[in-house]
Amino acid sequence: MAIPQRTIVLGTLGFGTSVDQETSFRILDRFTELGGTALDTANNYAFWADGANGDESELVLGAWLADRGARDSVSIGTKVGARPSVPGGGLESAEGLSEKVIRAALEDSLRRLRTDRVEVYWSHIEDRSVPLDETVHALADLVDSGKAGELGVSNHAVWRVERARALAGDRPRYTHLQYRYSYLQPRLDLPLPSSAHVHVTSELLDYARSEPDLRLWAYSPLLSGGYTRADVEIPAAYDHPGTEPRLTALREVADEVGATVNQVVLAWLLDHDPRILPIVGVSRVAQVEEAMGALDVVLDPGQRERLDRAGR
Repeated sequence: MAIPQRTIVLGTLGFGTSVDQETSFRILDRFTELGGTALDTANNYAFWADGANGDESELVLGAWLADRGARDSVSIGTKVGARPSVPGGGLESAEGLSEKVIRAALEDSLRRLRTDRVEVYWSHIEDRSVPLDETVHALADLVDSGKAGELGVSNHAVWRVERARALAGDRPRYTHLQYRYSYLQPRLDLPLPSSAHVHVTSELLDYARSEPDLRLWAYSPLLSGGYTRADVEIPAAYDHPGTEPRLTALREVADEVGATVNQVVLAWLLDHDPRILPIVGVSRVAQVEEAMGALDVVLDPGQRERLDRAGR
């Protein structure tokens, strides 16, 4: 199934760990009832949770797909490269992006997902120990085989993405980008909440605008509840003079359009230049209902300009 140009992507990182299977099924049911079709997972979600090994999210999705007979009504993206290669390990022991790993990892993901293909197959994190052309052609082979529809890349330096696309030549190449992005913008001199996160830069936005075949996906668009939850602090990287004016503009526009702050953030992303696919992770049905409601929020040009200019 093709991924719509303007859509909310359901992030499933917590499925099978912080979100139990029964709740995950309810979320997936409601998401699809509301017209959602795009699902984002990885072959390492969520290995860092107590008792987990990284199989959990894909296993829950596979169980739901089989139980609901829903495979042909959704698009699935999964990732390779960041699964620990030793039990109990972390990203220091990440599997990487060799041809051998890429081939074996996709077979394992397909088995867990109970499917014969994924719509997008992502390189999760960089692996500079492997020649880039080895990675590029191993991924292209999977598209040629029909096991992957398209290719994506997350958390890579922009120059590495461009080099990979050039190395692919006429073969299948990266056409999807996935990075951290939201309405609030972080300082560049402080670390993001996770060392593995790579934030969208002005260079990356310019790159995405200049290449018509590229689609940009954004994870952590709602800052893990930081916009609205009193018990969640906005990360330190966002503590600078530009943040409060942007929060003020956000609240004002939310009041004007009769939407929640989260919905305005998502609407801002959905109609961004370049257009962005927000990946929203949820743990309750009410949260997926709120997120999907953002598709109906329309920001007029004046509101958009106020949001863009706030805090500059």
